[in-house]
Amino acid sequence: MAPTPHQAKQAKAKLISGGKQPKARVQRYLKTTESQLKEGAKGSLLLKGIRCSDAMSTILKDMRSVQAPHAKLLSKNNMIVPFDDEGQQSLEFLTTKNDASVFALASHNKKRPNNLVMGRTFDRRVLDMVELGILQYRSVGDFPGLPKQRVGSKPLLQFVGDVWSSDINLKRLQNLLIDFYRGDPVDSLILSGLDHVMVFTAAEASIGGVEPSPIIHQRTYYMKLKKDPKGGKSPVPYLTPSGPDMDFKVRRTEFASPDLWKLAMKQPQGVKAKKKKNQTTNIFGETIGRLHLERQDIDSRSGKKSKALRMADKLDKAEAKAALEDELGREEEEMDNEFQQAYGFSKGDM
Repeated sequence: MAPTPHQAKQAKAKLISGGKQPKARVQRYLKTTESQLKEGAKGSLLLKGIRCSDAMSTILKDMRSVQAPHAKLLSKNNMIVPFDDEGQQSLEFLTTKNDASVFALASHNKKRPNNLVMGRTFDRRVLDMVELGILQYRSVGDFPGLPKQRVGSKPLLQFVGDVWSSDINLKRLQNLLIDFYRGDPVDSLILSGLDHVMVFTAAEASIGGVEPSPIIHQRTYYMKLKKDPKGGKSPVPYLTPSGPDMDFKVRRTEFASPDLWKLAMKQPQGVKAKKKKNQTTNIFGETIGRLHLERQDIDSRSGKKSKALRMADKLDKAEAKAALEDELGREEEEMDNEFQQAYGFSKGDM
């Protein structure tokens, strides 16, 4: 039997309180974290695994700088194995306690060196996870002299390669990366808020000539807008490598089931835009409408005519009447001639 919403809420409160009876402040906090029609930016939680090298710690610090101010980095190591049930319970507890929807866990060991696990939660439970193996990394500190990223700015994300649309695992990874770096949801953008671009290029590379394995190249560029030298109104972007840059490949994945994924993608009725009937948009962005009217009998309708038109109608009618009378007169004369030829006298002599 499925738990009621009240029981689920109480279970979440006990989870935050460490299994104890929740206090009033915990219940007030849960009320602020309930689902809303328009959600804000997703908070991210950055963790260190059982063993974490300095290089992987640098990756977490750079991820926090890219996602600021919606990222939180925990400094202590955590005894978490993310693909185990106990590890997922620990991740659910930490993300719930820190009000985070996405997370990243960095670790380093002999079996899986330079390991990064990225994932997200739905309804305070782990939805999907992707384990990435970092092959090469360049930190933000390797690009000195460039201005820092503005706090709260939104990056432009570009995915290059046909593999993003053909491979189901990379499709989910693309969706996860967009969810991870998208920042605050906004209705409109200003050009000054676009200061960096993140490009993810998926390339096919064979390992040992056995089978192709996709390798993703992540490159980050600082974008400076300058005046168009050709005289255009729109500014021209100039891209400069700024980091963080990394090359990685997918090691393991754990995605949600189709039913859970469909439930996570469901949108409330208040957010869905109402479909406007009989309206379409062409390739130029123009809105075209279609009106459905009853058939109008235009021939039987007569509007108000001017004096000149009325005189013209009278003259047309008089000419038509005169032409009809002439035609009748000619026909009558022809009939008289035929009668006279037939009988030798005309009708007038009778």
